[in-house]
Amino acid sequence: MSASHTPVRSLYVHVPFCAAKCEYCAFFSEPSSGGQMNRYVDALIREMELVAPSLKPRTIFFGGGTPSLLSTAQWRRLLEAMERLDLLGADEWTVECNPATVSTEKARLLRGHGVNRISMGVQSLDEGLLDRLGRIHSRGMVFKSFDRLRAAGFDNINLDLMFAIPGQTMAIWKATMAEAIAMGSEHLSCYEVIYEEDTPLYEQLQAGEFDVDDELACAMYDELIDTAASGGFTQYEVANFARHDGEPSADLPSHACRHNVNYWRGGACQALGPSATGYVDGRRIRNVANTERYCQQLALGQRAHESVEQLSPLASAGETAAFGLRMNAGWPFGLFEQTTGHDLRVKWAGDMQRAVDSDWGIRSDERFHLTRLGMRFADTVAEWFIRPEA
Repeated sequence: MSASHTPVRSLYVHVPFCAAKCEYCAFFSEPSSGGQMNRYVDALIREMELVAPSLKPRTIFFGGGTPSLLSTAQWRRLLEAMERLDLLGADEWTVECNPATVSTEKARLLRGHGVNRISMGVQSLDEGLLDRLGRIHSRGMVFKSFDRLRAAGFDNINLDLMFAIPGQTMAIWKATMAEAIAMGSEHLSCYEVIYEEDTPLYEQLQAGEFDVDDELACAMYDELIDTAASGGFTQYEVANFARHDGEPSADLPSHACRHNVNYWRGGACQALGPSATGYVDGRRIRNVANTERYCQQLALGQRAHESVEQLSPLASAGETAAFGLRMNAGWPFGLFEQTTGHDLRVKWAGDMQRAVDSDWGIRSDERFHLTRLGMRFADTVAEWFIRPEA
């Protein structure tokens, strides 16, 4: 197995607990309870022990759920286990935080063990919309937590924002962006609200409690791109904007999230925790989306896989093509071939032409990338580039 030769350089850990389920959320998460969280930490440490020999992480990302919900004691146990397993020392290590769950002690503990990037789920700075989304934090908590993180030594902070929220006007969106940019974070991730089945927001939409205004959503996205640019941020992916220090770089601003870039560029990633999906040796490995079953399997000393899917080289390349086009830099043809063994100009010539004809794509001698308009429809273009398993 090639894993033994080249260790996987990227690690994702899913922490499934939340203080409350947000109205829009379709991710696997559940309300937190002390006993369950302790069992989860035990199981996660076991899973880390199983994969540690084939892992040398340069990027680590703890997502959720709300990883900051784990207690200081639980974090300490996890970090000590990672130290014992030689999993510390990543170049970039991100932990997602909810502004209501950032204590000074926890922030210092994480920073002291090498966590050097925080992603804070702000979503909005409008009290009415925070209530609407079912968020547990207030405006004030965002600013307080941000200062607390800075004081603990974090100099790479991302703020997550949402637009096209029901009841959000353009004026509210502009005010939120202005306040977020004034905070001086290094990174912004801005997502359009998606109405996923089995979420309260979707049910309210179906019940006619509000309408989706696509025109306003497009206008908000346009406003975002212009506002972020004038605020000193470089867009490098559909929803992601980062500041850049130093010399202008060809493709990536210096504060781009390296972990996600690896993912969009088709790199391998080991994923731990319930419902986490990894990609190792051309196989897509998905863990069970059930914390109870996850803990039971690992108590038996086995990984809690729900499915392991071996992708054909072409299907894998198609997925990689689709993901990579979310980035402003698109795909340099040489890099794509180096990554997948396939030539984008041969197998995907028709799809590129279709995007060019729609004014959604630009093809040069070196690369193919989406236009500003095309970025708005990146998901549609992605579907064209996918190659189903034969």
